[in-house]
Amino acid sequence: MPEVLHTGERIGRRRSLTDEVIDSVHGMVRRRELREGELYSVYQVAEALGISRSPVRDGLLKLEAAGLVSFERNRGFRIVVPSGREIVEIFAVRIALEPSAAATVALRAESEVAAALRETMTALAAAAARADEPAFWAHDHALHETILTSAGNRQAATVVRGLREKTRLIGPGTTVEARSLAAIADEHRPIVAAITGGDPGGARRTMHEHLVATGRLLAAQTMGITAGDPAVDELWAEVTGERPESD
Repeated sequence: MPEVLHTGERIGRRRSLTDEVIDSVHGMVRRRELREGELYSVYQVAEALGISRSPVRDGLLKLEAAGLVSFERNRGFRIVVPSGREIVEIFAVRIALEPSAAATVALRAESEVAAALRETMTALAAAAARADEPAFWAHDHALHETILTSAGNRQAATVVRGLREKTRLIGPGTTVEARSLAAIADEHRPIVAAITGGDPGGARRTMHEHLVATGRLLAAQTMGITAGDPAVDELWAEVTGERPESD
């Protein structure tokens, strides 16, 4: 266990202190200030963030419930990053829920939902243009959440929210190594266009394509290989039953 943790994270009190702690821990993991498998104490994180131990423990307990932290009695905690297989399993569930939700929303063609999606898409693109990752991912989450809740299935929205939490620890790596924020924003444009244009088939297809691209990249990143590696194809096919289309 390191004696002292050093981090650029600071708690800004924009939301609840517990939520701020969760976001800060995510940031510390992504910058490798907290490393998978190494033992840390609640006191170390509290000292690094400049706050008391109580909200840090609350935040870590929420992360433990999501499977991202493992506590060891009277010793501390360790960061747990999902495996490549777990990533593919997560996206298999999302693929079972989100493309059909997108198609349902497109069929309903509700003007208020269409306006909300266009507004979120504009905000997403603007965040990408100014390289504002926190804002970008917040708008990304809002767009997917709007589609799921507008489809009338709040349970699906809750499930996907939990699954997205599991991949947040490694998500931004796809922007650094394989896709820019602008490229990810561009993947959302045809989804929004299909939904607002009343095209359920297009909405289903483009949402599916987006989730496959993201899931394969995250799985490959976790496995330490490229998304085009045959090992990703085999794992993806084994879990989802889908194989990449031949050229």
